[in-house]
Amino acid sequence: MTTLHIEHAITDLGTWRGAYDRFAEHRRAAGVTAERVAQPLDDDHYVVIDLDFPDRVRAGRFLQFLETTVWASREASPALAGTPRTRLLEPVG
Repeated sequence: MTTLHIEHAITDLGTWRGAYDRFAEHRRAAGVTAERVAQPLDDDHYVVIDLDFPDRVRAGRFLQFLETTVWASREASPALAGTPRTRLLEPVG
């Protein structure tokens, strides 16, 4: 399993969530097996997302899709503020 970990600032949670939800089918088609969305307790203008994939190839492809298609478009990511920070993670041990 590989997790695509994403963190970024947002301007408005409702707007961001609407955009995130519109890409649900893309996540399923890309092979996402589980997803978690959270916010820091002290910052309602920030989100942390973990998307689990069966392997690193699918996770890497989806990250590329986000970078070139979603985050590159203001229409596709209307509440994004700044550049997302990402990491591909795998379990240890």
